[in-house]
Amino acid sequence: MIDAHHHLWDLNAVNYPWLAAKGVKRFFGDPTPIQRDYLLSEFRAEAGVLGITGSVHIQVGAEDPLAEAKWVQSIADANPDWPMAQVVFCDLTAPDLAEKLDVFKSLSTVRGVRQIVGRAPGEDAETGTNALLDDPRFLEGLLLVGERDLSFDLQLIPELMEKTAHVLAQSLQTDVALCHAGSPHDRSRAGLKSWGQHLGSLSDLPNVYCKLSGLGMFQHRWRADDFMPIIKTCLGQFGAGRCMFGSNFPVDSLYSDYDTLYQAHRAAVPEPLWPEVFGKTAARFYRI
Repeated sequence: MIDAHHHLWDLNAVNYPWLAAKGVKRFFGDPTPIQRDYLLSEFRAEAGVLGITGSVHIQVGAEDPLAEAKWVQSIADANPDWPMAQVVFCDLTAPDLAEKLDVFKSLSTVRGVRQIVGRAPGEDAETGTNALLDDPRFLEGLLLVGERDLSFDLQLIPELMEKTAHVLAQSLQTDVALCHAGSPHDRSRAGLKSWGQHLGSLSDLPNVYCKLSGLGMFQHRWRADDFMPIIKTCLGQFGAGRCMFGSNFPVDSLYSDYDTLYQAHRAAVPEPLWPEVFGKTAARFYRI
């Protein structure tokens, strides 16, 4: 089984500005409890006992993306019994994107890149990440990513899905993993209905896959039943062959322990679909 979305950090090895900033709340809540080292040994202790045997590390806001990628590579090299792929940060609008991608691809664990388009309505208004969708260099970057047999991890909000789908439809050769089921931040009945409708614009594209991850970021006091309609919609639109489980740890550890989170996903996925959602889809997508 594979956890397709988690993070690690060693605050002495790599600088993460958001982890160093004290007293600053984020869209997912107060990060204070996780502003400490979170290493592979701790992650394995939490995930391994449940049968997870490999994982995908996702970039997490390091000041120097290449330093982070090299550190993750060193962790993977030092733990060959734990297969770990990684997704790195790269600005798809950078003038030297091709060169940067080639450097990242020289690391054996690198399978894809991520550049966040949308985190949450409030933060996006401040960061201006939404403007990426109107920048022709973003589409050009997606094409370069696909040409190098790399994938793109897409994080955005439902309000941006249709606009994003128009861009992705022009880069069908680039496989895309939709992080956190597209961040359904409005958990009202109307909000989930709207999210599901917008989601269809992405699930209609054959190159887009969906991560069942980060579902606690917008509903901190969740119960297992709260995940069921979200996961059911994702499975209905993408199918098990394009859905994969991710814990989003240690971020989602702010709201629950790993076992509770894992069991909530397990309960929402029909048992015949477990092999795909909890392992095979991620193994194919990230070539683990």
